[in-house]
Amino acid sequence: MNNQTKEKLARNIFFAFALSSILAVVLISVFIFAGGMPALKEIGVAEFVFGTKWKPTAATPYYGVASMIVGSLLITVGAVIIGVPVGIFSAVFLSSFCPGRLHRVINPAVNLLAGIPSVIYGFFGIIIIVPFVRNVFGGNGNSILAASILLGIMILPTIVSVSQSAIRAVPAAYYEGAVALGATKEQAVFKVVLPAAKSGVLAGVILGIGRSIGETMAVQMVAGNQPRITFDMTKGIRTMTTNIVLEMAEAADLHRSALIATGALLFLFILIINSMFFVLKRRMNSER
Repeated sequence: MNNQTKEKLARNIFFAFALSSILAVVLISVFIFAGGMPALKEIGVAEFVFGTKWKPTAATPYYGVASMIVGSLLITVGAVIIGVPVGIFSAVFLSSFCPGRLHRVINPAVNLLAGIPSVIYGFFGIIIIVPFVRNVFGGNGNSILAASILLGIMILPTIVSVSQSAIRAVPAAYYEGAVALGATKEQAVFKVVLPAAKSGVLAGVILGIGRSIGETMAVQMVAGNQPRITFDMTKGIRTMTTNIVLEMAEAADLHRSALIATGALLFLFILIINSMFFVLKRRMNSER
């Protein structure tokens, strides 16, 4: 077998693997949207998306996911507010200010956070975060705030690792040039290096948002799981993911289809977030 044949074979193999990934996404999309379509037709898209009542077992069942959409968004926003600043500043510290010996301890510890199962985070939330929220802020502790704090911790390794890689990828000439012009180390890092790495940092933030909006088990254990609309951070709430997990085992017919439609809506949210990221990244690249 000559080199040209080997290259052609390798190209076809790589193409097949890439095609299989695309096919998997297509099959998942078809299954989710086809499974949820009967519920959307019977309930109505407007009633399903904007309805505030979710009572599938009542004499007159209600299938409105507005409360769970609000719950997912509130917890995700809370996690971003808590996790993004900590993650970015941690990445800056590890990439630019951390001594070598300390870096060899902290960096593996941060990476280890990504490998901890969600249920372990949930136990940590029940034992530590829920009592802290109950004692400091009031309520019973199982709340939007508790879930936001927990998710803020869970998205840290994603944001830190991706942001740190983006900062380290900035050419050293950027930093050296800023220092040569009279900037301090802090000014060079925060005003030159970090802005140059903003595309990679934004990628880490978007991945963190995707992780937080799709998290299920840990949120289920600390969020209170109450399908209602509230903006009180000390009250319990239910997200779309936890709603699916809590009720799918006993669901049938229209109820099951409505849960699959909830999954389709969540899938659509992820697509929108990723699309926004690509648009922002393209604009950033065009501004350079």
